[in-house]
Amino acid sequence: MEERLQKVMARAGVGSRRACEKLIERGVVLVNGQKAHLGMKVDPATDRIIVEGEPLKPQEKLVYIALFKPRGVISAVTSPDPRPTVRDLVDVPGRLYPVGRLDIESEGLILLTNDGALANRLSHPRYGHEKEYQVLVARRPDSRQLDAWRNGVVLEDGYRTRPVKVRVMRTQGKGAWLQVIMKEGRKRQIREMGRLTGLPIVRIRRVRIGSLRLGKLKPRQWRYLTEDEIAALKS
Repeated sequence: MEERLQKVMARAGVGSRRACEKLIERGVVLVNGQKAHLGMKVDPATDRIIVEGEPLKPQEKLVYIALFKPRGVISAVTSPDPRPTVRDLVDVPGRLYPVGRLDIESEGLILLTNDGALANRLSHPRYGHEKEYQVLVARRPDSRQLDAWRNGVVLEDGYRTRPVKVRVMRTQGKGAWLQVIMKEGRKRQIREMGRLTGLPIVRIRRVRIGSLRLGKLKPRQWRYLTEDEIAALKS
């Protein structure tokens, strides 16, 4: 049965569909000895697929891991420098990729999986999966600042952020902890929203991706997802 090439690659654990599309665009994917192209359909039972010089292996056992990423750790599989990555914290063999990246100074829930189809669903804004954060700001926000977050903030590149749900959870010294729930995740978006509205960000902790919660995990700890958690994410 023929399927789109990037879907077959994602199901085999190469990465998300978008990541697989980038590999195809780079020209490092061959099908039956010929360079692949976007839109190509293949039959994994009969076609020989080579990715970066390695034959595409049959679908691996799907693995789903929740990790509490601490500050100072990179949300990537590899690092160009000595800083540790989330992959360094999880002693499980095989290829695993982070879903829902956090910048190096942020902490909290990261999902690691080799399920490329699920990674695509959770990462792409069109599916509208919520991500929930606890955000410490250096000043106590007023109603105008909170309304700006709720209505969308125009970033320096001209992009207007989608509205977010935000409320004050509690005060801390001169600042406050905010609950922030959003359906998109542009690079350093929360930090930029804080800077542009006069609320310097002190700390960011993600506590939920879709239906998956950080729960009682401590920094650097990880666990396998339950069957119910996996089913809920896929639904």
